[in-house]
Amino acid sequence: MRGGMFIKRLVREAEKSMKLAITPYSDFKVGASIATKREKIYTGCNIENPSLMLSICAEKVALLKALSDGERSFKAIAIVSNKQDYCYPCGSCRQILWEFARDIDVYLAGSAGVKKYSMREILPYAFNKVSF
Repeated sequence: MRGGMFIKRLVREAEKSMKLAITPYSDFKVGASIATKREKIYTGCNIENPSLMLSICAEKVALLKALSDGERSFKAIAIVSNKQDYCYPCGSCRQILWEFARDIDVYLAGSAGVKKYSMREILPYAFNKVSF
């Protein structure tokens, strides 16, 4: 699929997923879609819990769905929210994306268009495995 069309599809899938978010406490809905190298797309939305520490981010849902389906090679992730501004992944999501998909492109969609980053730009000082 051509680059521009692929990105539009990835953002559209993230937007669809965002509509399924369960956010009774913050009303901050987030959707994510992650594409494998073969361009298979997995989606996720954020899900809140009264104990906010048990809530889960959209990016993690999408990535974990793909990983649990046996996927190991990723191409890109798109992230959207119901707010007008860009929704950058939280620190925890940045680290898990680094661990399992460090070479992907990160697309953030907002009212001003789509921004593209590499994981190295999003997480310049990533924690890496330490050998003992």
